[in-house]
Amino acid sequence: MTTLFIRYPAKASVDSGAAQTCAFALVADGGAVQQQGNAPLGNLGAMVASARRVTLLLAASDVTLLRVKTPPLAPARLKAALPALVEEHVLGDVADCVLAAAATAPDGLRTVAVAQRAWLEVLVQALIAQGAHSVSAVPAQLCLPFQPGSVSASLHTNDAGFELTMRRDQFDGLGLTLPAQPLAALQTVRALAGAEPVTLYVPADDAKLFAPHLAEVNQNGDSLTLEEDRWEHWVAAARAAGLDLAPALGTSGAAAREWRRWRWPLRFAALALLVNVVGLNIDYFGQKREMAAVEQSMTQAFQSAYPNQPVSTDPIRQMRQNVERAKGGDGQAPTDSFLALSIDVGEVLATLPKRDVVASIDYRERALQVKVKPNTVDGAAMALLRTALQARQLELTEATPGTWQIRRQATPKPSAKASVA
Repeated sequence: MTTLFIRYPAKASVDSGAAQTCAFALVADGGAVQQQGNAPLGNLGAMVASARRVTLLLAASDVTLLRVKTPPLAPARLKAALPALVEEHVLGDVADCVLAAAATAPDGLRTVAVAQRAWLEVLVQALIAQGAHSVSAVPAQLCLPFQPGSVSASLHTNDAGFELTMRRDQFDGLGLTLPAQPLAALQTVRALAGAEPVTLYVPADDAKLFAPHLAEVNQNGDSLTLEEDRWEHWVAAARAAGLDLAPALGTSGAAAREWRRWRWPLRFAALALLVNVVGLNIDYFGQKREMAAVEQSMTQAFQSAYPNQPVSTDPIRQMRQNVERAKGGDGQAPTDSFLALSIDVGEVLATLPKRDVVASIDYRERALQVKVKPNTVDGAAMALLRTALQARQLELTEATPGTWQIRRQATPKPSAKASVA
């Protein structure tokens, strides 16, 4: 997986009509630089789409870092309170700005990054249009190496002159666009850094422009040293910057990119869900019509057998009760009555080697509850008993040791199609 780092030029140089050439580096997760160079932002489409993440380093002159005291608030409340907290430090309407706050520093202050909303939206939308999967926007001044007690700075040449980026401490930095005058640029860096030593990072090709003027700038004992500018410096510091302006754009920022990727999969998922719901409803209404036809046929069968008797909500149970009542009137006991079950069970128990095994007998829910005396029925007798009961269409279940439940086996019900026929 890779991350594409793009150092975008200062807005002042772009507005002046200079070419929008961006320095870029394609970096692996381990920090190794796989590819680097300079190209217009519009020519990086293939690389933007292939990278897992795009990190945009915004020119230091286009992002203002403020140090403000903030009350202890939850992230959502802090986001709502930021405009009021920085309003007095911002020229113009704070609603036209993007605000992002870092974590609280040991001194109790927060660093708040402020950038022009319309300009940043254009950049982020341009990356999203090229297929960026994830976009972050970090102030370039916080992407320089930092050593306590010293100042880090960089100078890069562009068509408008020199672009200065400076980091004065862990939470503060600035940027300027300077004329293309090497000595004046070095003197400006020295003046902005104060008495602290300065490490100035410049591209290897530009070192020859600044090296002859170092002695003049350091003639008062000031320490300004030149170092070769490499992408490894920017990458390591950018990952630890702790400030990202892209999420502050809301739906027009990084959050908007995911919908473009999932738009068609979500449409197909919704279509599949619709087809399944329609199919289930068609099947449900078909089964409902079949059930209504079966219930109607059962009601007609009951009314033809008992024309003078009203139909209840359960015609099958009502029919069974009437049949049992008719059998009782003819002297025939129902097969699951206490009398019928007792006769069959008594005849089966009489076949056991030991007959005096029953301690008590009860009749509940159309079944006999039989308690057996302890140690009177062994395994062989139990197998013989089950076989004999099965022959009489009786089934025995032993809820607890020594307690039997004996009931008549259920007669298989005719199918719905047979009932309709």
